[in-house]
Amino acid sequence: MQTAQQRHYIFGYGSLINSISRTVTGETGVATAVKISGISRHWSRISEDFGMSSVVVVEDSQGQCNGVIVEVPEAELVHFDERERGYQRMLVDAKNVEFYDQNNAIDLQSDSNNSAKIWLYQSDKVVNPCTNHPVVFSYLDVILSGCLEYSAAFCDDFIEHTQGWQHAMLNDRDTPRYPRVQPALDTDVLNRYISLKAPLAETAITAGYPA
Repeated sequence: MQTAQQRHYIFGYGSLINSISRTVTGETGVATAVKISGISRHWSRISEDFGMSSVVVVEDSQGQCNGVIVEVPEAELVHFDERERGYQRMLVDAKNVEFYDQNNAIDLQSDSNNSAKIWLYQSDKVVNPCTNHPVVFSYLDVILSGCLEYSAAFCDDFIEHTQGWQHAMLNDRDTPRYPRVQPALDTDVLNRYISLKAPLAETAITAGYPA
């Protein structure tokens, strides 16, 4: 009797929400918007590379984090592991997954899909951003534009379900630090979300990418 093929999903909660950013790393299937309970998302230093902070998730029994799940061929996992150096790839309990739109829900617990594995890249601690490793706009822009691929409400949830906005932040659009920067994005739209939380003057927020 033929056994069901192992299915692998990745939960993206930062730049992996962005469809263009995902394709830079590897092949994935269709992304589906979800919330996962039992974790919380924070701005944190994750490595010394690039002079910036990233988003991480940590275990939190009272927490919730929105993002997307995407099916990934098993052979592609190594490429995402390389991208997410500094994180640990951990399994997610399918019972903790809530879909934004039940019409797009994936049955992760049925008998036909009982071999499905949902992975996320998490950290075991939060290290607050600092002036040498701030939250940078070139990274934040990619995340927010990815959120807006789904809805304004999804983007609002990213803002609401992310902790650490009070820490060091830098508009680096003139000299982007994030290696997968997308300088053609409509920053006027993104600035409206950034201004909700950024501890910066309005003039510092609105500066865009060089023409």
